[in-house]
Amino acid sequence: MTSFHRQVLMKAFMLFDLWVMALSLALAAVPVAHRAASVSLATFLSIRVKVANILLFLAFLFAWHFIFAMLGLYQSKRLGDRKSEVKDVIRATLWGTLLITFAALLFRIRMITPLFLVVFWVGSSSITIACRLALRYFLGWVRTHGRNLRQIVIVGTNSRAVRFARTIEGKPDLGYRFVGFVDESWAGSEDFRKTGYSVVSDLEHFPHFLREGVIDEVALALPMKSFYAQASRIATLCEEQGVVIRFLSNIFDLRGVQAKGNEFDAETVVTAYMHPFEGWPMVIKRVLDVVTSLAGLVLLAPVFLVTAVLVKWGSPGPVFFAQERVGLNKRRFRMYKFRTMAVDAEQKRAELEDRNEVGGPVFKIMDDPRVTLVGKFLRKTSIDELPQLFNVVKGDMSLVGPRPLPVRDYLGFDQDWQRRRFSVRPGITCLWQVNGRSTVPFEHWMGLDMQYIDQWSLWLDLKILAKTIPAVLRGTGAA
Repeated sequence: MTSFHRQVLMKAFMLFDLWVMALSLALAAVPVAHRAASVSLATFLSIRVKVANILLFLAFLFAWHFIFAMLGLYQSKRLGDRKSEVKDVIRATLWGTLLITFAALLFRIRMITPLFLVVFWVGSSSITIACRLALRYFLGWVRTHGRNLRQIVIVGTNSRAVRFARTIEGKPDLGYRFVGFVDESWAGSEDFRKTGYSVVSDLEHFPHFLREGVIDEVALALPMKSFYAQASRIATLCEEQGVVIRFLSNIFDLRGVQAKGNEFDAETVVTAYMHPFEGWPMVIKRVLDVVTSLAGLVLLAPVFLVTAVLVKWGSPGPVFFAQERVGLNKRRFRMYKFRTMAVDAEQKRAELEDRNEVGGPVFKIMDDPRVTLVGKFLRKTSIDELPQLFNVVKGDMSLVGPRPLPVRDYLGFDQDWQRRRFSVRPGITCLWQVNGRSTVPFEHWMGLDMQYIDQWSLWLDLKILAKTIPAVLRGTGAA
């Protein structure tokens, strides 16, 4: 696709998105008008349109276009996947719906009701996503039939470069015609030759190759530490000739990371995320944490009152036990629990170190002599954990996440990979709680935390919460 044709397509896209917004507004108005029994169809059609309403509508159109542009929906999506584009569309339409909500409150637009907003968001999202997916399918079909192709060459012959080439060739719907590799002889050249790929130019003669050949894109996969000067020269050369440059961002060969580029004060900053705890899902997770915890605190107020009385009756001392724990990115915070031990339990722990029943740095005793009679019941039923709902509301914890450990346990960690559990907000429950709790060996416990971090989703949180209830009722592994 030429630059001119792409510009025409983008302009058409922009106009189409504005049309979808107007259509969605009209569709959303239908059920609202239908529910208002006092407004007939003839009356609705005879409503005079005021200049102020026209200006407000034009402002909506401009804001809608601005949101879609800011979220990159008019940039090239050739290498982007369907899932990412769907997420971007949903994010854009959601921001647009929130903008309309704000305008309705500010200008007191009675027609914009919750039903109106739901129909508008669902309609605009569905139509936009369906059309963009249809366009992706059409462009993929066109490319697999030899049209709209782009010639690409990869600079570098290391394993990352080979993987990238195979990925490109394995997806013909992307519309790339792979020209070959550019590199000079090095220690891994023999292994590269076994792949069956060819080197079309060395680094010294690449400027001539680029000037004479038909090249649309250049992918840089050179080791930046030892080939920075050459990579910089090639990037400048491509810039001068208007050739698209693509960088393989994982220059440090990190595993399991997600890279994202952002513009920051005229600089492109590539950020490597080690886990999926980013974006709107995290906002929703936090909202659910706060709403659920506040509701729980209100509904469980009688349980708190009865428990407080039992704790005071069972042994002298305060009702709550606050202990310093290690939280998000190793921030320290005070975690709250109902007191289940004697007030001098911390001082007596040193005497019981030799009775520790859990491997690793964690200290656990199934029949801990410091636990009071009431405390045993509270631990068995996990009622002692309920005050941590206050920690969730404060933001120190989440409902679901790796358990926050005492400072003493954290200082005993001897492997760095285990410390990745502190890269997310700790929680009241997690995979460890629904898989046996204190009966789970320390290494397996840490493995479950890594599994949660790597596979996190809102659906996983909901499944863990659902499994926590029967696990608590069984009392398995409670200590």
